[in-house]
Amino acid sequence: MTHPESTLTTFVAGDGDNLAIQDWPLNNGISLRGVVLLVHGLGEHAGRYHHVARRLNDWGFVVRGYDQFGHGESGGARGGLPTDTRLLDDLADIVESTRARMPRKTPLILLGHSLGGLVAARFVSLALRPVDALVLSSPALDPGLSGLQKILVTVLPKIAPNLRVGNGLDPVFLSHDPAAVAAYLADKHVHDRISGRLARFIADAGPATVALAPKWQVPTLLLYAGADRLVNPAGSQAFAAAAPKQVVSAHCFENLYHEIFNELDAEPVFAELERWLDGRFPGR
Repeated sequence: MTHPESTLTTFVAGDGDNLAIQDWPLNNGISLRGVVLLVHGLGEHAGRYHHVARRLNDWGFVVRGYDQFGHGESGGARGGLPTDTRLLDDLADIVESTRARMPRKTPLILLGHSLGGLVAARFVSLALRPVDALVLSSPALDPGLSGLQKILVTVLPKIAPNLRVGNGLDPVFLSHDPAAVAAYLADKHVHDRISGRLARFIADAGPATVALAPKWQVPTLLLYAGADRLVNPAGSQAFAAAAPKQVVSAHCFENLYHEIFNELDAEPVFAELERWLDGRFPGR
């Protein structure tokens, strides 16, 4: 199927920094079922979800993605975080902006991967803005920090919160697909920087979100990788165990690595996503 071109625009955040926005529209003749807002992971950018957006387009969902502060083509020091709540504040602004341009009563679904999954889940847990549903892909609910990393997360934000260092993630464990790993390594908009303040946000927000799982109210699909070596799947397991089963549907792909939509056999992942969306948002 030939799709209309995606568009790139600029969103001006509350403090004047520019955030890059990418929109994937529907083909003519496809009825609108909802809008999906993509929130990408650490060190990457929204453009890496082009194939995910096109699947969603084919199913009747307009897709919007944005490069988080310090990522992709957005402003800010790579991997930096000027305030503890910056990523949540930006998401709130973009949700409002997206709602304003959507037809009334159209569902808005957040889809977050890894760090983006943590940001989206924390956003929902704090009820910062209303959304109709949430999809989490390998969310960083438990970063799996070593003893040394825990010390650094405790100390570094206090003495040098803006110091940016390598994030320590090995791209080999993103996917079993060598082509996907090679594309990641060759991507000029990908970086490996992380600041002390961003590391602390990840370390604190994950457990805080899991702690609120028993009170979860927003319909949520949790998809995670059982063989994940970049994010500890125990965080997703704990969240799924604590959350109301009628609200949160969880599925573990036992043999997959972190980027479940970029795996050699991602079809079962897309099938699970499509099945859940069809159940929640019928219309095709």
